Amino acid sequence: MGRINRSNPWRWVLRDIDFEIQPGDAVGIVGINGAGKTTLLKILTQVMYPTSGKVDLTGKVGALIELRGGMHPDLSGRENALLYGSLMGLGRKEVVRRFDDIVDFAQLAGAIDRQVKFFSSGMQMRLGFAIAAFMNPDVLLVDEVLAVGDAWFQQRCLDRIRDVLQQGTTLVLVSHDLASVESVCRRGLWIRNGMLNADGPIRDVLAGYRKSVEEFSFENLGHGGIVRIAQIELNESGNPILESHGYLDIKLWLQTGERERGRLYIGVSEGPGTPTFLVSTEIILEEGDTTVRCHIDNIPLPRGRYYAWICMEAVDDRKLIPWHPAATFEVFGSDLDYAPLGIVRLSSVHVKSDWSQELGAPEGAIADAPRSAPIDVPVISPIDVPVITEGDTDRPSAPVE
Repeated sequence: MGRINRSNPWRWVLRDIDFEIQPGDAVGIVGINGAGKTTLLKILTQVMYPTSGKVDLTGKVGALIELRGGMHPDLSGRENALLYGSLMGLGRKEVVRRFDDIVDFAQLAGAIDRQVKFFSSGMQMRLGFAIAAFMNPDVLLVDEVLAVGDAWFQQRCLDRIRDVLQQGTTLVLVSHDLASVESVCRRGLWIRNGMLNADGPIRDVLAGYRKSVEEFSFENLGHGGIVRIAQIELNESGNPILESHGYLDIKLWLQTGERERGRLYIGVSEGPGTPTFLVSTEIILEEGDTTVRCHIDNIPLPRGRYYAWICMEAVDDRKLIPWHPAATFEVFGSDLDYAPLGIVRLSSVHVKSDWSQELGAPEGAIADAPRSAPIDVPVISPIDVPVITEGDTDRPSAPVE
């Protein structure tokens, strides 16, 4: 923890924030805890007001900031749906009309008439998200709700967000789940120390954010252990510049004061401590110096900057080398292929593929196979969606103690 500046205990939560979001855009906001992301959403929803500057936001706004806020534990799920829907801006008739869809989406058909105090926290959040998901707002502000429920329900949340975006809704999403942010947003804002540090294409912004986290880990994580890494070398030439699907040689000079046996791990990461891929081997280290080499024929990484994380555990689970970034390198090559909206990639792995097409049916196929009926695609007229702007920040915004 850093020292507390007792002479000046105040700091600006947000300062000199200025951006504009076009109608129908999907924008992800990232940053560490305390950067000011949630405060920014609260200002956009007018729960809080800036000390200076102005925010222009028109149209129907839906805010998913605290999903359980406003729910009464002694009321049933049905009663809370009506109450919470009213707080979210839905009329009673509108909630009743959509009630079955809300219950079905939240998977609470068997518990909807039970008091909410007997709901698990996940059930409460699912109910809150389901109500908010059917508001059909012009602008949807979302704060860390993609962690709701289990993996299957999270995918349903992403599917619902995709449906909302296809209707022309403007989305502002705050989340620490960077993979989910990348799957639904095309533009990113990086808030750092209360200021706008980056604004651009989502993958570029996330790459810069991940790089800052990696660099902090590289500089601040302790590297001490029973086994010491005296030196590390990448690709004998010492040039840490690699190509997608090229080879990677990692050479380690290890030192230990006594004989040790354990498993050595090497992980390559673009994010903090979460490797894109990992390899390991069992080794025996004699007292003194040992040279260990790892050769990887094909690194399936897209263009970007990566870190090699290293760890070693003894057979009795002692940490001989703690998990930490030991080297950094650049990869040049292709970018990742674009994924469909709302599809989350677990790892940023680049896979080579060959494609071809030709006219006509393959030999032996049934020539008169029935064809599917043509689909009538409705023509959607332009929808008026408000623009969010925030500017004229001559002075800092709301302070907190």
